[in-house]
Amino acid sequence: MTPPAAAPAAVDHALIEAATATARAHTHGDLHTMAAAGRSADGRVVTAMNAYHFTGGPCAELVLVGTAAALGIHDLTTIVAVGDRDRGVMPPCGRCRQFLFDYFPTLHVIVGTGPHLRTVPITELLPEAYAWSDHQD
Repeated sequence: MTPPAAAPAAVDHALIEAATATARAHTHGDLHTMAAAGRSADGRVVTAMNAYHFTGGPCAELVLVGTAAALGIHDLTTIVAVGDRDRGVMPPCGRCRQFLFDYFPTLHVIVGTGPHLRTVPITELLPEAYAWSDHQD
């Protein structure tokens, strides 16, 4: 007998709004085009912006992890990224997916658009993931 599937996590609309407000207030031309928001286990919300550079620069999700750490937050539970110019929720790139999985293997990520927003485990966005922690001494 197959066990019942876990109920999908609710979409954290307040987190989406925090990221959207950050994008609306702080995006600047081509240098800052994405914002991210994350929620900690104790409910705190952290926001951050990307920093585009021709060498790649850090995505908003990566800046968010550093910002959270600087605030003493090491237990993000949910994250979302949004684009400037009201482009809405954007999925994390491949590099961010791996990074987020390595730092927060139980993290949930908000993805989708409009009425199709959903919250998924990071592992769903990175199937057959390489688990960096499995290869450390």
